[in-house]
Amino acid sequence: MAIDKVKQYLSKFGVDGNVLEFNQSSATVELAAQALGVEPARIAKTLSFKVPDEDKCILIVAAGDVKVDNGKFKGFFGYKAKMLFAEEVEVFTGHQIGGVCPFANPDGTQVFLDESLKRFETVFPACGSSNSAIELSLDKLFEYSMAKQWIDVCKIKEQ
Repeated sequence: MAIDKVKQYLSKFGVDGNVLEFNQSSATVELAAQALGVEPARIAKTLSFKVPDEDKCILIVAAGDVKVDNGKFKGFFGYKAKMLFAEEVEVFTGHQIGGVCPFANPDGTQVFLDESLKRFETVFPACGSSNSAIELSLDKLFEYSMAKQWIDVCKIKEQ
């Protein structure tokens, strides 16, 4: 199970015991916010995008209340944002939809953190299952995810 792989991965940082598991689903931003009792924006969702002409993806971790701005994405990465198809997600990330996270991903997977997270002292990314999360400071999220860098490719969703 992917959550076990994530716990094993997080054990090298000594935080595997901090992984929260819920009796209900936390597979969406809204469900995770309900399970944790926090505002949806504090859910650190992990978005997966195909890298053109390569057999890999990149992951962007962003606040729960934002969406990718296609112009900003293309300006930064040099290609159009194309999210993975549902059937590609587990193959490219090692996690099923609802549990995709920036931990214990296949070699060569690059993780980027979006500036939208910087509004918060701590955020809650998933941990490899559709009913898990961990509370992390931004510095720890950057470290544990082995993020390449902070980027600005998102915008607040229109209500």
